[in-house]
Amino acid sequence: MPGYERYERISRESANAVTSGAISVTWKDEGKAFEYSFSGKRFRYDIATRTRTELSRTNSAGTNAPSRSAESSSVRRRERGPERGRQYTNAISPDAKWKAFYRDHNVWLADSNGSNASAITTEGSDKSRVKLGSASWVYGEELFQNTAMWWSSNSQKLAFYRFDESKVPEYYLTLAHSSLFTKLDAEPYVKAGGTNPVVDILIYDLATKQTTRVDAREQRAPSVSLGNTDRQQDAGGTFRDAVGHYLYGVSWTPDGELLFHRTNRRQNVMELVAADAKTGACRVIVREEWSPSWTENAPTMRFLKDGKRFIWSSERTGWKNFYLYDLSGKLLTPLTRHEFEVDAIVKVDEARSLLFHTARDGDNPMKLQLHRVSLDGTGDVRLTDPAFHHTADVAPDGRHFIDVAQTHDTPPVSRLMDRDGKFICELARSDMKKFDALKFKRVELLKFKAADGATDLYGMLHFPSDFNPRIKHPLLVSVYAGPATTGARETFTTPSALTELGFLVASFDSRSASGRGKKFIDAIYQKLGTVEIDDQAAGVRALTRRIYVDAKRVGIHGTSYGGTASALCLMRYPEVFRAACASSAVIDFRNYDSIYTERYMWLPQENKLGYDNASPLTYAKNMRGALMLFYGTADNNVHPANTLQLVKELQRLGKSFELQVGPDIGHAAVNRDRMMEFFIQNLRR
Repeated sequence: MPGYERYERISRESANAVTSGAISVTWKDEGKAFEYSFSGKRFRYDIATRTRTELSRTNSAGTNAPSRSAESSSVRRRERGPERGRQYTNAISPDAKWKAFYRDHNVWLADSNGSNASAITTEGSDKSRVKLGSASWVYGEELFQNTAMWWSSNSQKLAFYRFDESKVPEYYLTLAHSSLFTKLDAEPYVKAGGTNPVVDILIYDLATKQTTRVDAREQRAPSVSLGNTDRQQDAGGTFRDAVGHYLYGVSWTPDGELLFHRTNRRQNVMELVAADAKTGACRVIVREEWSPSWTENAPTMRFLKDGKRFIWSSERTGWKNFYLYDLSGKLLTPLTRHEFEVDAIVKVDEARSLLFHTARDGDNPMKLQLHRVSLDGTGDVRLTDPAFHHTADVAPDGRHFIDVAQTHDTPPVSRLMDRDGKFICELARSDMKKFDALKFKRVELLKFKAADGATDLYGMLHFPSDFNPRIKHPLLVSVYAGPATTGARETFTTPSALTELGFLVASFDSRSASGRGKKFIDAIYQKLGTVEIDDQAAGVRALTRRIYVDAKRVGIHGTSYGGTASALCLMRYPEVFRAACASSAVIDFRNYDSIYTERYMWLPQENKLGYDNASPLTYAKNMRGALMLFYGTADNNVHPANTLQLVKELQRLGKSFELQVGPDIGHAAVNRDRMMEFFIQNLRR
């Protein structure tokens, strides 16, 4: 591997090539002062006197860097958490008197120390394939549901899931391939278009020892056309278009109502619902619909101190904005009315009736800006410079904020600003001396036209430290390109160490990128594997117009969705891409889970052409370049059958390819050194 020693050295040195000027502060005295660490020292800044004092080690408690014991505790907490796609198996009541836990497919209740345990449900069993107090793997993976039991705030009621998976086929993984004997892992896993589990939420009352089923499904059809087959009844007695097909995001209000989100199977209608804990009756608080594609599953929701009013994000106008509701379902006021995306709530200052939030109205949509708006929806003002991307920390009293400003090629600088965005002082600036001594080149932000010839997209280009613009370089593209992801960013980026192996390295946005509005991303609806792949090719073609980019030596690599994109780029655009490395790739979306796939592609029974167009199997006959495939035999997310289906088809066609297998490895990427050896063999002359 030519240049490997240099690549290894640069990989080590690039980790600390920049002393970042991005600081994190600890506010003191209700916002009148703050402490922070920078360049190995600890400081206190007093805002009234505008003085900075260096603190000794003995009086600098609360340093930003966690102690070894704190780090160890953090690691232990992560280790005790559920595995990917799984749920916690126990829940302690708020008063710490009770412990609910999952055992043998049922919910059990015990004293908090585990004594006096008894089952409060008994119908769950392996034979019936009903489980209570747990959820399906796909709920954890796609709806981020890592809990399945929820205590009311007064510790008197326990809500929990009931999953009936009796009609769900099991997927079998063979594990321990490198051991003397293998073992079998069975997981109910709904493929796109398959039979989903029937999900319910039950509430157990500790006082009466009675269990109430929440009336979670709204049987009326949404006010959007879903096709004739949507009226067909599912095996579980629910309807495919029932709002309540998916139930998730469960919590309790202080007043004892159970809150949750529910969607229809198509996921273009989503409701925030409150359930009466005694009767199970439900009422809709907020209803979101977006008939052209899908709704956001988990909008931002932030309660105010009264526990009744809440801030809610919605894309109902085509742009994500904030709204103020109360639990009765009344819209109190739109808080923002932007024709650009809001991003996150930074601070709610109820004493002054203000909301501080970030939004994407910099001079490009990747540059977040800090805004302030009154809680009556008036007086919205941008507080930061649109030429930079900003991360802000607002003081407890709302009078000042710490602003960390940067771009893709401008390292962070931290400054103290007043509440109106007026500069007070600089606190920390990045040190680039080592970066410059290593002769690193700044990463370039690209702008190019999408494959439609009209839409502006962004990308990033990394250069080797010994870059010579007079010679042609092979290009290596790193890709993911899945829905609501980006290939470009405006946080400071050091060049990829892979460039030191003789490559230019690039990444590109597609029309699947987040932060550009709902109508923008709707371009990919029912067209995964088409629109975003066209845009990757458009990005490469834009770059290869430069004299130092060799159009005949272009490679691409990615993992998971990026693996799918890599294989598709090689096969759909053999004239653009010469080599691809596809790790843990979805080879046919019929193989993938129902929640994720149907959100973007709907049912394969009703979008056959879309599914066919998204599969590398359709284009395998076109493959001319070099392909490396990787999969892990223990991948319970993108199952091994995906890669093996492509292997079978390439063998049938007599195509040559390389295959790397990870025995007993899950959802992962191929070893990076082996990948680069492959690209050097195929792209370096």
